[in-house]
Amino acid sequence: MSSVQLSGAGVAAVAFTKKGASSFDGLRLAPPSARVCSSRRPSRSLVVKAATVVTPKYTSLKPLGDRVLVKLGAAEEKTVGGILLPSTAQSKPQGGEVVAVGEGKTIGDKKVEVSLQIGAEVVYSKYAGTEVEFNNTKHLILKEDDIIGVLETDDVKDMKPLNDRVLIKVAEAEDKTAGGLILTETTKEKPSIGTVVAVGPGPLDDEGKRQPLSVSAGSTVMYSKYAGSEFKGADGTNYIVLRVSDVMAVLS
Repeated sequence: MSSVQLSGAGVAAVAFTKKGASSFDGLRLAPPSARVCSSRRPSRSLVVKAATVVTPKYTSLKPLGDRVLVKLGAAEEKTVGGILLPSTAQSKPQGGEVVAVGEGKTIGDKKVEVSLQIGAEVVYSKYAGTEVEFNNTKHLILKEDDIIGVLETDDVKDMKPLNDRVLIKVAEAEDKTAGGLILTETTKEKPSIGTVVAVGPGPLDDEGKRQPLSVSAGSTVMYSKYAGSEFKGADGTNYIVLRVSDVMAVLS
């Protein structure tokens, strides 16, 4: 089991800034126009909760079980066009650096260790975990299963999905209807078809063994329309990471 010592400038550095701004290009969520929301009823699940502040007398934090401690990346302070954003409008980062891991969990008679390594840069589910703040640095404690994937480069296309998740390159939206009518950006139907770029190692069964996924890289698939987390690659290409259970069919 690993722990992180919290003292001085050692925790002042923010993950991803060492790679430059391009690191967050691959972590940016799809624009608000691509999301669906209801104006009739507010969603309580989207309420932003304040971080738990750890007092200076505590100098270490050890995650338990299959939990990990992630040091959060910096929020974007400017738009792509260079406009300064107020703190209320800054996009919440979805990535950070693993700084400590728990001892794992027991499934049946087998002890399963956390598969993530300290120092790995990861992407996690947007509203997962508990945010904690100490020494003016924000961290997140969350379960390993809430980690979407590991970033091995600055581009989301190289993300390594975890567990039962798959990384899909989203197909281009149709520019015309079947009758030849040209569609505008606002009237284009959101695609739910794409090509599998990478797959995770599979979920754990009741004996703690990995079960291979039913889809493989290179397959063209149809997936649930509003599942998963959407990202933009460095070149503007749309990607989505979702669980294999949200893949409905393989196309050929």
